[in-house]
This record gives sequence, structure tokens and C-alpha cells, in this order.
Amino acid sequence: MTVSNERIGALFFLMLSILYGYLASDIRLYPGDELEAMTARTLPYVLSGLGIVFSLSLLISGKQKGFGSLTANLNWKPVIFLMLLSLCYGFALDWLGFLISTTLFLIAGFRILGEKRVKVLLLVAVPFVFIFWFGLTQMLDIYLAPGRIFGGS
Repeated sequence: MTVSNERIGALFFLMLSILYGYLASDIRLYPGDELEAMTARTLPYVLSGLGIVFSLSLLISGKQKGFGSLTANLNWKPVIFLMLLSLCYGFALDWLGFLISTTLFLIAGFRILGEKRVKVLLLVAVPFVFIFWFGLTQMLDIYLAPGRIFGGS
């Protein structure tokens, strides 16, 4: 078996899916939920199982390539910038709150991926973030802190 981009990705997602399924067992259940058909652990277990099945199928059917062609066409610059942006987003979320930090995260992420039109950036990021925030806070009644700058805890 030779190493290929598909097989490396499949191994990564296989490990990620197994770890996700293992950590899903740490999700606390309300008393009496052990006998229910659907619990807080159900969706993570299903997602983990699907991830394992799909990554194993990709691992088995991966294309045959030599190792030299693995790194020939990879563009690591956007990947590294997106990882750093995700780290910055994690810090900014606590300080700026969900709405501002997520909007800035999406705009910066789109810029890293090559979108240059400001109108498109704003027309995609702002409504998406607002609709997502509205769904979480108003429809699902999930509390999202406004951020330390705006007086949140």
C-alpha cells in the first residue's frame, strides 16, 4: 500500500472520528436519560460512526501515488493562516462577543481564501452571523455572552 493524499486525509479523519466517539462518552446525561432512545450522546455517536465508515472506505479505496507527489501541489500558506485565524477567533470570542468576533472571523477567512470584494464579504458574513446568532439565542434559548468589552462576564 502506497501513501497518498487521500490516505493521509483518511487516516487523520479516522483518528479524529475515533477520538470524537470516545470523548462523546464524557457527555453528561440527565437522570433517567439512560433509557431514552435519543440522548445528548446520540448525535456524536452517529457522527463518529459515519466518520469512521467514510474514512475507512476512503482509506481502502485511496488512489495509488508515490510519496514525492504528496507535497508537490500542496499550498500550506492558507492552511497556516486559517489555523492562526482560528486561534485568534478563540481569544477574540471572549472579549468581543459572538457577533463581532464571528463576523470578523468569516471576513478574514474569506479574504485568506481569496475573496477580495468587500461587498460580497459583508453580504455573506453579516447576515449569516446574525441569522445564526438569532437561531441560537432567540429560538434555541442559548446564552451567548456579549463579550467583556461590552460588559459581559
